[in-house]
Amino acid sequence: MILNSGEKIHVVHRRMFDKDTRKHFVGEVEAYENGLVRAIGHVFVIENPTENIFRRKSELRSRIISISAGNVYVNVLPAAVDLEQIHYECNGRGLRITDGSAWHLDLKEFGWA
Repeated sequence: MILNSGEKIHVVHRRMFDKDTRKHFVGEVEAYENGLVRAIGHVFVIENPTENIFRRKSELRSRIISISAGNVYVNVLPAAVDLEQIHYECNGRGLRITDGSAWHLDLKEFGWA
């Protein structure tokens, strides 16, 4: 099984055009089947593109995400990560997500360095 129920994920939606909104999703897998993930969590959208400031949408969302379509990157997060505390931080010229603990995920591989 690629993803298991209860795993925590960070999803980066690829932009198709330069002016497309940068969207990310952070949540917990409810189910996985044939390349489709059903997850519950929060959407993050870029608020200030020049400073890479992402804002979390307050409402909890249940999403179906196709991980086989090629339009998302999926990062599996450690089980200890507190999803409700996830936020974005600029780190020098890079960007990362953290839950405020010692853990963080460097996102500069996605083009923000």
